[in-house]
Amino acid sequence: MIQNGKFFVPPPAGENDVKTLFQKMASAGAGRPADRDGLPVGQWTPELLADEISRIDGNREGIELRTVQLWFQDNDRGISSDNIRWLARIFGCGDPEASGAWQVELSAANRRLAAKRKLMKSGRQSQSPSAESVHAVESGNARVCASVVDDNRNWRGFDLAQRTEALFGSQSSMALPLVVFTGACALALISFTLNVHSVVYTPESGPPKQVGFLWAPNWTITFLAVLPLYLALVIDFLRSWKEEWRPMLADLGDPTFPVAGWELRLAAASYSFWAMFFITVIVASGYNWTATHLVPLLKGDPGNWPVDWGRIAILRSDFISVSSAVLFTGLVFLYNGMTAYLFFSGLIFLHLMKHDYLDLVKGLEGRSRKEGNPDIEGISLKLMNGIFRCTSLGVVITLLMKLQSGFLQSNSTNMVEWLIADFRSLFGNPGSVAKDSSSFGTAPGFYYSFFCLLAIVGTFMNASIRFRWILARLNMHQSRGRILTPSVLMNAAMALLVISYFLIGVVQGFTIFLLFSLALTGYLHFKPASTWNQGFR
Repeated sequence: MIQNGKFFVPPPAGENDVKTLFQKMASAGAGRPADRDGLPVGQWTPELLADEISRIDGNREGIELRTVQLWFQDNDRGISSDNIRWLARIFGCGDPEASGAWQVELSAANRRLAAKRKLMKSGRQSQSPSAESVHAVESGNARVCASVVDDNRNWRGFDLAQRTEALFGSQSSMALPLVVFTGACALALISFTLNVHSVVYTPESGPPKQVGFLWAPNWTITFLAVLPLYLALVIDFLRSWKEEWRPMLADLGDPTFPVAGWELRLAAASYSFWAMFFITVIVASGYNWTATHLVPLLKGDPGNWPVDWGRIAILRSDFISVSSAVLFTGLVFLYNGMTAYLFFSGLIFLHLMKHDYLDLVKGLEGRSRKEGNPDIEGISLKLMNGIFRCTSLGVVITLLMKLQSGFLQSNSTNMVEWLIADFRSLFGNPGSVAKDSSSFGTAPGFYYSFFCLLAIVGTFMNASIRFRWILARLNMHQSRGRILTPSVLMNAAMALLVISYFLIGVVQGFTIFLLFSLALTGYLHFKPASTWNQGFR
């Protein structure tokens, strides 16, 4: 039978396990191009099949040749749910109904293999699963296939989650960070042309204050260094999870244990990406710009907001005109909204990877209770380390935001002088004042950074607690000692960063505590990869 110019074989209704079924179809050339006589041009080889799967629309990551070679080998390994989806597309010749039928049969055959493997390990004679279990399997997989078809139909339109993953799924971990870095450089150059890169403003009462754009760490250090590094880590983390760690856990797991595929998990989180886009771009950026910059600039009254590079045109029109200030602040806040969306999308991906990991590891309980598995232990530690690195950089961004807000309400001339004065305050310098307490809370950065801190720390704490819970559930006594030390250090570093956040501008000498927490965090960013992961490779 020919289907879309390819040799089509209907899924057989039998009791074959997935290894037997796959080998028969590969030998028959199911899904290969058909000649004039309606016969396949040849059998499948690992190289041909891997190349064909990698060319499927929607399979952006492709598949490793080593994985396909395992299918052809005589072993007891099954096929992961994601790869069954692509294999069903091949055997179904690209037809939706045929592919769905093949996915049901391949999934059922995968479970038959797992059932036989369990019987062999328990010492009983190998036998086929009962008809009732096979029927239940096929019914469950039919529902999964229906959801896959529905999701594919939804993806034909604009899918924000899929488009965002495409941004983070670049083959180069520096592509997106370079775009963010270039945008920050462009804003810095524009600030030079508008003469707001360095502005010393002298209020009616108080010392002169440096309010230039390039003197604000939340606009310079964040976008030039911290955020690009954060995005690079998330991109590399996501790629490692999808291409290396997730397939490894799927191969170790029990195919009979139901686990949602990554694409389905991503589609289910689509509403989260839309909600985050609305909050970051429309509310936190658009509304914030309107209330704190646009309206004061048009009215010519800064109100209760502290004067900075965006509102200096109200009092010093010789630096920048009001119209130029409106355009520049609008451009800056638009850029801020888009980058904030990318930042929080990274947190969503961290949540998705955490839940994906937990679901996959739950299927390994029977294999891990008797003896520890070094692969599971290594992946667990790598995930903990990756989530810590990403979230700790997020907390550093909130520290920079609060530093800028605290400085604007201090009596110091510039940020450097303020930090040096605070550092000297512990050595008996009576003239060093951390901040003016009477103006506390008027800068929007205080509130915005606080809510960001809650989301970031919540992501880290949730992952840390769930990881410890799943490892305790698996009774991995041998791995607890190796994972406990880095876990305690990561929790301690995160706690120090959070304490530093609340001390900024409130307690004299906060600079010393801040430097210590940043030094410990920086050490953990570079040390664990070369030491704690030894023995897991």
